[in-house]
Amino acid sequence: MAIHLSVTLDAGDAWMSTSSGERFVLAVPTLNEAGNIERLLHEVRRVLNPLERPYEIVVVDDGSDDGTPEIVQRLGETDRRIRLLTRHHERGLAGAVIHAWNHSDGELLGVIDADLQHPPAVLASLLEAMDQGNDIAIGSRYVSKDGVAGWNPVRVAISRAGTWATVPFQRKGVRVKDPMSGFFVVRREAVDGIEFETKGFKLLLEILVRARIRSVREIPYHFGVRQAGKSKASASVAFHYLHLLGKLSRDLFLRPSPQ
Repeated sequence: MAIHLSVTLDAGDAWMSTSSGERFVLAVPTLNEAGNIERLLHEVRRVLNPLERPYEIVVVDDGSDDGTPEIVQRLGETDRRIRLLTRHHERGLAGAVIHAWNHSDGELLGVIDADLQHPPAVLASLLEAMDQGNDIAIGSRYVSKDGVAGWNPVRVAISRAGTWATVPFQRKGVRVKDPMSGFFVVRREAVDGIEFETKGFKLLLEILVRARIRSVREIPYHFGVRQAGKSKASASVAFHYLHLLGKLSRDLFLRPSPQ
């Protein structure tokens, strides 16, 4: 299933700042992240507040039963820039991210994992790259040598193989080292009106292939260790990735040749 990216705001939605700069919405998909979410939201606000940029953090929860929604709701009562959206009958990281973006009018659209493996401090550099006119800024594990330090060799090999598989689909001029990152910021105008797959975890790859991306910046970061909870990686994640590659292959094959 795909979704059409558009904006649907509730009457109570409001930006809690009148500062200059493009408005930023950060999507945080969650599924049983009670052990991480409060610390993550605290660190994100500590990074974003000094930037004097209007922002909103939209947590999209896919049916957690460990108290995650209650923690977010409590924090949102004291800071209206934190908002909780709950999906009861849907699962999928990509769909959760798009759901968050659809329910905000942010001009800059971001995503970060809830498990603290993406360092919130890097958000400042990603937004700086966007202020410099880039269409997308990506937190990259592969720009520097230590981005995946601490991973076992098997995990590194699987990740590298998955990355190499994307090479035929990346467009000249916007090729990146980490097209499967889950930590990035993109301009709404670059993706608005495009249908994206809602299943799986690899939204960035589809954006790089199908969106109106002309300039990209990769910001190095070290992929951290999960602090609490369980990884969402599974055989279904691999299946959805292969499905996405198959779809992009068909699109590439059927794409009209330039005249």
